[in-house]
Amino acid sequence: MRRALLGDVRFKPSEALRFLGGLAAAVVVLGLIALRVTSCAPAPRPAPIPAPPVASRVPPPAAPARPGAPPPLVSADCAAGPAAAAAANAASLRTLPWAPFGRAEAGWETYVPLIARELHTACPPASPGFAAALERWEDAQSLPSDGVLSADDFQRLKGVIQIRRPFVQLSARKVCPDPPSQANLEVARPGEGYGGKQILLRPAALAAWRRMVTAARAADPRIAADPRNLTLFSGFRSPEADAARCASERNCNGVVRAICSPHRTGLALDMYVGQAPGYGPDSSADPNRLFMSRTPTYRWLAANADRFGFAPYPFEPWHWEWTGEQP
Repeated sequence: MRRALLGDVRFKPSEALRFLGGLAAAVVVLGLIALRVTSCAPAPRPAPIPAPPVASRVPPPAAPARPGAPPPLVSADCAAGPAAAAAANAASLRTLPWAPFGRAEAGWETYVPLIARELHTACPPASPGFAAALERWEDAQSLPSDGVLSADDFQRLKGVIQIRRPFVQLSARKVCPDPPSQANLEVARPGEGYGGKQILLRPAALAAWRRMVTAARAADPRIAADPRNLTLFSGFRSPEADAARCASERNCNGVVRAICSPHRTGLALDMYVGQAPGYGPDSSADPNRLFMSRTPTYRWLAANADRFGFAPYPFEPWHWEWTGEQP
């Protein structure tokens, strides 16, 4: 009995060849059909990449250039704030009797650029917005938060600014640092010294000053317009030269001259920021200091110098110290 299974069917050689040829042709035809079907089907789309959350697409606020530096100034509604405190600040701005640096002064207008920087405000000092910023700062400092600038407020604020200077940190421990070897100091280029004066500084401090000057002149055409702006009229001074100078002026360890001066470190520098008519660029007379505090050069420094590692001496608008290196 015959079986109907392919394996049991017997073919002649010629028939077997024809059968295998037909089978191969059928396979090819089926492959072509399958290829055409798959090529006509739409290509699968890649899975969409999920968009990042909104918060991650918002750039983070710029961090201060160094620890302790205040955040950048911000614009706000300067008309919003305590009106009575604003009126009190307006009244004392040029009349407050005090001696914040041991010498009698009237008013605090000279210090407005530095105060505003610490308060993180661009509002005028007699505005409600300034008073509101001061109120917030007072609260953060655990001071009476009334938004009215007082001598106690400024003493605290002055301390916050001063302690950023490494030299002051050493002075608080009654340490007077030894001067560096002059072989380790760099001479500023002729055009960098005020009136062609030769200036010595530590190389890293001089490099940071150069970066700052370039940025300031690019940021404000008024600064770039006067080639004297930000030029150096004092850098490193030896202890012997400082002692002789303060002795000749009979004001050793006073508000103007000190036996242990930060200039002995090679990190302190005096820059030209302007001068009132009849005064020199380093005159500490109150009218001259007030004039300097109003110049575009000084106001730019007050708002931006910390980005380059420089901290101010608030009494002298021209005096700044580089904080990127220990004395």
